[in-house]
Amino acid sequence: MANTNAQLAAVFAQMAAVAEILGQDRFRTIALQRASRVIADLPDDLATIGPDTKALAAIDGIGKGTAERIAEFLNTGRVNDHDELLSQIPDGLPALLDIPGLGPKTIALLWNNAGIESLDDLRAKLEGEQLAKLPGMGKKKIENLRKSIAFAEAAADRVSIGRALPMALWFLGQLRAHKSVIDAAYAGSLRRGRETIGDIDLLVSADTAKPGAAESISDLFVSLEPVEDVLVKGATKTSIRTSDHLQADLRIVPPESYGAALMYFTGSKDHNVSLRQRAIAMGCSLNEYSLSRDGKPIAGKTEQDVYKALDLPWIPPELREDRGEIRLAESDKLSKLIEHTDIRAELHAHTTASDGKWSIRDYALTCADLGYHTVAVTDHSQSQPIANGLSPERLEKHIEAVRAVAKDLADTITVLAGSEVDILADGSLDYPNSLLKQLDVVVASPHHALGQDPKKATQRLIKAIRNPYVTILGHPTGRLITRREGLSPDMKQIIVAAADRGIALEINANHWRLDLRDTHARAAIEAGVKLAINTDAHGPADLGEIIYGTLTARRAGATANDVVNCMTKAALAKWIESSRQ
Repeated sequence: MANTNAQLAAVFAQMAAVAEILGQDRFRTIALQRASRVIADLPDDLATIGPDTKALAAIDGIGKGTAERIAEFLNTGRVNDHDELLSQIPDGLPALLDIPGLGPKTIALLWNNAGIESLDDLRAKLEGEQLAKLPGMGKKKIENLRKSIAFAEAAADRVSIGRALPMALWFLGQLRAHKSVIDAAYAGSLRRGRETIGDIDLLVSADTAKPGAAESISDLFVSLEPVEDVLVKGATKTSIRTSDHLQADLRIVPPESYGAALMYFTGSKDHNVSLRQRAIAMGCSLNEYSLSRDGKPIAGKTEQDVYKALDLPWIPPELREDRGEIRLAESDKLSKLIEHTDIRAELHAHTTASDGKWSIRDYALTCADLGYHTVAVTDHSQSQPIANGLSPERLEKHIEAVRAVAKDLADTITVLAGSEVDILADGSLDYPNSLLKQLDVVVASPHHALGQDPKKATQRLIKAIRNPYVTILGHPTGRLITRREGLSPDMKQIIVAAADRGIALEINANHWRLDLRDTHARAAIEAGVKLAINTDAHGPADLGEIIYGTLTARRAGATANDVVNCMTKAALAKWIESSRQ
């Protein structure tokens, strides 16, 4: 699976960080950071262009120097400038960049003033008092460092669903092309839509009785491009590790066992235990091969067959966490879960007015092509200078620009003027109400001071919710999965406040966020609070992230009726108006 852009973006990002650690020219660091962002956002893989510096330099945002480095990487798999920078710092120092909240400047301070050259060095120094003597390293920062290391270590063995799902789908595409493969699917926590994945479980149905069929499929699997190491290889199970350090396990089963195996390897463990207990109570036994009675298989070809034989309707994988789904299924109370195709509006996205990659018009037309009836333009507010946040004066001009596009495209799509407004540390918003009232949609989001204690964080978000012009509370914790823990407010109080105001709580569909998380979204639904599923898109490719938001909503048991983005055009307009007090 080609992932050249991701690899190159990581190389340039690390070059920028190391250059900053070394105290090199600030403008060089900024240029490297910009190159990383541009490459990461490209819709097409750079490998398809090849090492043609002229063609690469013709890409918007890529200059001659960046093009030469990209060409070098495409030719050799390395960038000499990257190797040169790494040679100037201790081998263990780059690993510190993976610690949330530990940036290049602090790493430089720790290296130059405390002799810290690795994570082990940092752990040892955190046990003493030496670091407290360094400038800017007070007790609170040292305690936060300890927490960040613990958080990073807890997340180290898992990857985001946004990294695992594309890899799984690519593997399935290759396996399905094999002549002996009848069906194939991914299973495990990935199929249940969990936000992080330990490894990728792949299941293939094939005529295993045919000589050499299973072995041939395994041979194909281990020969594929991303495979770096073969951990186990056999006729029924093969495990590999990819060049991205992901483990993938392939299991090959006969068609008559495919459904039972898919159910078993999808899990969760607790859901499977409950099903096995149900089978035993019915005088049957259930395993990964079949549902059997008196040693004779009675179901196993499809999941639907197995559930039906257990006197249950099919239960969507996202609900299989033993959270009461079997009880609901027994009483025929499982609702029809939301599908990503139910989404008809995008209410949180950024354009070139702040840090987006597309114009207002291009954003609107791209969404119209997807069948959306409404979009909101919600560029960053002034407290986000790194994202080119809009000053009040710029916002007023931006509103005029949005209104002009809205008028021009009135027969194609409804375009609303909005803003993603920062929730400041004290809970006030980044613009005065006199300006907020001019907007159609206000997405209020926290972006800084994300280490606040839970009580202050709760008060902060509730104060923002109570602002009469807020429409949606955006990514309430500000977390980044496996990267940053974010706020830990009392979500019960947040949900009550949202219910009182009649606003929506966002599931930010970006796979690094998925915030609200599934458990919080479930509590919101139970309290009658509407959800908004938005991609936080900065360019066309980001709109595809909607699948991760809807997976999270499905895990929460959400239906289309629970999500404002699924409303009709008229109903959405009425709801937005009703949310303003």
